[in-house]
Amino acid sequence: MTIRTSSAEWKGTLKEGAGTMKLGSGAYEGPFTFASRFESGPGTNPEELIGAAHAGCFSMFLSALLTKEGFTPTRIATTATVHLTEGPTISLIELNCEAEVPGLSETTFQEKAAAAKANCPVSKALAGPEIRLTARLVS
Repeated sequence: MTIRTSSAEWKGTLKEGAGTMKLGSGAYEGPFTFASRFESGPGTNPEELIGAAHAGCFSMFLSALLTKEGFTPTRIATTATVHLTEGPTISLIELNCEAEVPGLSETTFQEKAAAAKANCPVSKALAGPEIRLTARLVS
């Protein structure tokens, strides 16, 4: 369907260096540092961007599932909390969703939310797709 590209550049050592991350669409470009990732310094971090992507993907997928069943969501708001633990490893992503959908039963909502969690493209990507790497050392 589509191919999207984002980029990042890092300069310097892990702790003293700094980088920028940029979306291919140009909608976002921002700094990240050791402090913004592992402490509470200014800037963003990969986990925050993964969380935003996951929350957005889940919300859209849930909307699609509900619409397919004949329901029109008024609002679907999702927060993704990404836990970065020792390793470092992303050990947990908590999706917290609140939805307003007229006429929808709790049972059907829970069923569709579980299906969206399992099947949205970002959930699937985070479950372990093939990752291909091309690395080139330049001087």
